[in-house]
Amino acid sequence: MQFRPLVRTFLILISVSIGVSGQPRSLTADDWNGWMGNDRDGVYRETGIVSEIPDDGLPVKWRTPVAGGYAGPAVADGRVYVFDFVKSTGDVMNHPTTRVNMTGSERLQALDAATGKPIWEHRYDCIYNISYPAGPRCTPTIDGDRVYILGSEGDLRCLNVEDGQLVWKKNLPADFGSEVPLWGYSSHPLINGDLLYTMAGGTGQAVVALDKMTGEVQWKAIDDTAGYCPPAMVEFGGKSQLMVFHPTGLTSLNPADGEQFWTLPIKPDYEMSINRPMIDGDRMYTSGIHQSALMIKLNSVSPNTDSPNSDSPNTNSPSTNSPSVTELWRGEKDKAIYCANSTPLFVDGVVYGCDCNLGALVAIDANDGSRLWTTFDATRPGVTRFVKHGTGFLTRIGDSDQYLVFNETGDLQINKMTRQGFESMGSFHVLEPTGNAFNRDVVWSHPAYADRTAYVRNDVEIVAVDLASQ
Repeated sequence: MQFRPLVRTFLILISVSIGVSGQPRSLTADDWNGWMGNDRDGVYRETGIVSEIPDDGLPVKWRTPVAGGYAGPAVADGRVYVFDFVKSTGDVMNHPTTRVNMTGSERLQALDAATGKPIWEHRYDCIYNISYPAGPRCTPTIDGDRVYILGSEGDLRCLNVEDGQLVWKKNLPADFGSEVPLWGYSSHPLINGDLLYTMAGGTGQAVVALDKMTGEVQWKAIDDTAGYCPPAMVEFGGKSQLMVFHPTGLTSLNPADGEQFWTLPIKPDYEMSINRPMIDGDRMYTSGIHQSALMIKLNSVSPNTDSPNSDSPNTNSPSTNSPSVTELWRGEKDKAIYCANSTPLFVDGVVYGCDCNLGALVAIDANDGSRLWTTFDATRPGVTRFVKHGTGFLTRIGDSDQYLVFNETGDLQINKMTRQGFESMGSFHVLEPTGNAFNRDVVWSHPAYADRTAYVRNDVEIVAVDLASQ
């Protein structure tokens, strides 16, 4: 009989009641076990949080020093996991086409969520040869008693959450012969069932599936480079689909074996497939730099297993027993949203996202891509015109029309966003932008939200901000 899972479950139940540091923890508290939350949909589902930010800001629980990186934190079972790069030699120089050589070590720290004090760390030597070399891009992914990290140079590691001990490791360039992307590996590891999915890159292996317990390869698929977008799991029409946005297309795969269901061409410039395809009902939106945008309809799957699939792989018939799609529209000048650094949210027929060409937060009608409204207040307050790759990270608060936005200037905002318009519900300057892009200071890191707390970081510190309503 296996007692370890039972013991762990018991300990988790205790920690929910008393907290890992002896402090009471709400039974409705939630974790944030990876990029964009537990479901990777950018929705924060805890209740009892503030509905607006007062003029004097929000309480700060703690500040803890960290090193460089773009990777957002993850939170589970009373611990905060933050991934960074501790530099030994070399200087950070951010130029969009220039690889920079630096030496140092990538490091994962586990911090006490109540105090910010370090519990353990895991680090390994790493030589950087990438553009924008501040540190790792991928948010840690927590799955039960394991945490998974993917470093900028392709170091994929599985660690024990209790003490940070190594369980298994891979290096994508060494093990797959793949090329490190210009801006480093950025595909946050995705765990579903027994498999871990990530982008590797190369002939027949743009995406790979590994056994999450051992790291052994289970299947590979798609001829393409890695790009920068994590695979996404979608459940629709009774079928699971692994959505892979790679540099030359959007492809749906069977997550069990990598069999291709369908593919549609979409080719952002500079191989910048970055943001996760987002779904609202039976529609899905995908976009990239310049005029790469695609709205599709996910077709229902017929239970008739005898009907052959005679259509092209680009637009499959809705009557087949295999998942299929219908293309609805593509991006045009002054229409749609062309997202890069941050993933848009798709809610009730409206897509909200930061347009990398304009640098503003934009809302569009999903029916035709027409722009409903535009504001710079969410990305670069005080700016009234174009700002290249102006960035804000959007998180919806439950099923409400309120959204948390953490922008590139280090401000945490609550905004009301609907089809009709944008309304600020307050802003709090949490930390300083310590990176640089296009001759301005920026912080480009997605926050975590858990235990009625916002966890945000730059290249110097991670900060815990109290979101609990009083």
